[in-house]
Amino acid sequence: QVQLVESGGGLVQPGGSLRLSCAASGSIFSFYIMGWYRQAPGKQRELVATITGGGSAVYADSVKDRFTISRDNAKKTVFLQMNSLKPEDTAVYYCNLAQSVTSYWGQGTQVTVSS
Repeated sequence: QVQLVESGGGLVQPGGSLRLSCAASGSIFSFYIMGWYRQAPGKQRELVATITGGGSAVYADSVKDRFTISRDNAKKTVFLQMNSLKPEDTAVYYCNLAQSVTSYWGQGTQVTVSS
């Protein structure tokens, strides 16, 4: 089993920044992809960004040039630096780890962008 613990959510004004962290532990293989997804009220969960162990990242168009995903392989931790936040970024953000055919999820952390 794999456990994911997220931190860093909160309330921020439009234009502000937040940094999310997610630490993984448990039975983790040598190759795995980590990422962030989000779910706004009344909407489906959507991809925000993913990153491989080698640092190859994929971003949703809506967050390109504003969000940066990074990863510390030694600590099995993934980060999401969110800048220039907009009200439409408000959602519960979920950490994800995918290895082999299995996908694991964190409990989610709320991000609210409001004045």
